[in-house]
Amino acid sequence: MAQPARDNRITRRNWLLAGLGIPLLRARADERLFVSFDGDNIRVAAPGLHFLTGKPLERLKAADTVVFDSQITLFTDERGTIFHRPVTERLVFSYDLWEEKFSVTVRLFPEGEHGAAARSKSLLTLEQAEAYALGELAITALGLAPDRPFWLRFDLTARSTKELSNAVGDSGISVSGLLIDWLSRKSGPDTPSWSRSAGPYRLADLPRTPTARGPRG
Repeated sequence: MAQPARDNRITRRNWLLAGLGIPLLRARADERLFVSFDGDNIRVAAPGLHFLTGKPLERLKAADTVVFDSQITLFTDERGTIFHRPVTERLVFSYDLWEEKFSVTVRLFPEGEHGAAARSKSLLTLEQAEAYALGELAITALGLAPDRPFWLRFDLTARSTKELSNAVGDSGISVSGLLIDWLSRKSGPDTPSWSRSAGPYRLADLPRTPTARGPRG
């Protein structure tokens, strides 16, 4: 069901804080995606989704870099007709052992796709790092009529060191192939993954979040 149109303006800070719900290891089937529109892009918040846990968190605190890949896919019907080719966004986390704080870099993957610059933030708590990373994810709404219903799927998966090493030298890497791989393999302790679908929505009904950037992807 589309979200109500009232309270059509919220601050970016409040939108990010919406992702700081009760800590969970998995996104439950009954959890909602909170969707907003910034005038160019559709953004997603996932309350209750705390993904810096378990093995990824252990790796971070052992001075390793941890990488998650995410996609937001926009569909125009319940049968899964894709409206826009999903853009893969890579979330790169590191941990400062002295400061006991996290750093996050968010960039499109493959690196430099669409000419978008990487966005980074450091000296964050664990909760702030998760909220900042998810708050940077978006998909363009270009060409989508305000009253046209649409559906969304949000995918997030940890990448293993081996996967990242294999991808470095592969000049013919397929982003759509990566998504198929994510959805076909089971989540494990080293590479947990989450997938949530929701809709229908309409741009005209979504709460607005301010942005200083143009269309994503």
